[in-house]
Amino acid sequence: MKPLYNLAGALALALGILGLFLPLLPTTPFLLLASWCFARGSERLHRWLLSHRVLGPYLRDFEAGLGIPLGAKILATVMLWTSLLLAMGRVDGTALPAMLAVLGAGVSLYLWRFVPTRRRAP
Repeated sequence: MKPLYNLAGALALALGILGLFLPLLPTTPFLLLASWCFARGSERLHRWLLSHRVLGPYLRDFEAGLGIPLGAKILATVMLWTSLLLAMGRVDGTALPAMLAVLGAGVSLYLWRFVPTRRRAP
């Protein structure tokens, strides 16, 4: 089972990195999935991801239940809705824009209601 977790973690990590550059492809959920998979598949890969210079602090804080900084929540929300509104404007009809709006509302609700906000550095 461990090789499957490692493969899924590597795929999630690749998608998360692509999400840094491609609009509408989320980064954070894929990085969290990669961390979860690596925690079950390879202690070494999980430790590497958590000690990463850029990604590590956010993942460590999230896994410790400390949440994410307020500025990161605001930036994520602005980027999410900017991307969604641009996509909605390029599509004819109402079904896909409505689905995107529901998806955006769900992600926003989760981010602001269930992910703790870290207001200052520990």
